Amino acid sequence: MTSIESLEKELKKGKLHSLYLLYGEELFLLENSLNKIKKLFGDVIKGINYVLIDDTNVKELIQDIETPAFGYEKKLIIAKNTGLFKSEGKKKNTEMSVLKDKINDYLKENIDIISESVILVFVEEDADSRLKLFKTLDEIGVVCKFDFQKPFQVERRVKAICNGYGVNIDDSTLKYFIEICGTNMQDVINEIRKLIEYVGKGGTIKKEDIDSLTIKKLEAVIFDLTDNLGLKQTRKALEVLKNLIYNKEPIQRILVMLYNHFKKLYFLKLAIRYNKDIISSLNLKPNQTFLVNKYKTQAKYFNEDELRDILQALRDLDFNYKNGLIDLQIGLEAILCNYCS
Repeated sequence: MTSIESLEKELKKGKLHSLYLLYGEELFLLENSLNKIKKLFGDVIKGINYVLIDDTNVKELIQDIETPAFGYEKKLIIAKNTGLFKSEGKKKNTEMSVLKDKINDYLKENIDIISESVILVFVEEDADSRLKLFKTLDEIGVVCKFDFQKPFQVERRVKAICNGYGVNIDDSTLKYFIEICGTNMQDVINEIRKLIEYVGKGGTIKKEDIDSLTIKKLEAVIFDLTDNLGLKQTRKALEVLKNLIYNKEPIQRILVMLYNHFKKLYFLKLAIRYNKDIISSLNLKPNQTFLVNKYKTQAKYFNEDELRDILQALRDLDFNYKNGLIDLQIGLEAILCNYCS
């Protein structure tokens, strides 16, 4: 397995391999690396030295590899979401299993020929590392999983972008920016570009600029709402809720996010009381572990009984709404007012 950083360094140096498997959730960085591979390959003519494969024509992959790139030294084949790397589970697709084995054997037996004439890039949303084809590509090619970046990795990338545009941002402001915008690189890039254009070359991005110009992730807004709730600030809590609704955030999603947020606060209380690992108790992903301190801070606003009561009130609201007994927005406002009072 190759790390994202190692792959990016190789591509920056202009180094291309013959076989790639790129997969994972961080689509912005994945597509960025794929575009660099295309750029390094050079000019392409579809159907001649450039072939696109998906689940509808994956059976033609070997044929496409063997067909010469007439007039060109090499051929670029992008095989996207082919289904070749999916786990089949108990109900195996015999035809797909046979195809996987056939492609796996072909790549292993013909890697020298492939290296001379083809650059083959598999791009998948997910890939099962237990499959023979996965292991073969890891052995004779380059396999890179694009996980969502951890906060410190995102900070490093954002800092480099700011430096490239001659814009300043201090460490505490940078951390605040990540808390507000999350770690999805597409969202991060969109928001930091706005801030860079706003302050201009030689300018400094400040916290108030982030508050004024960036679009907060729903998770960050839920933290704000919970802060106001914990501090018994009814008007501010209702204002946050109404702003979410005004910005077309589905009311059902707000209810689910609030419920999951308070459930995490409750689980955190239990984890501390029973000396359990907080990260696993809250089921946080590696790119979310920076939220532990925020959850700890908010949990101090509530005792276990209060959290249980809020969770029950949200469950009751969901039941009554589904049975046509109450409007969801009115119900949420009532819960906020009831707790704050």
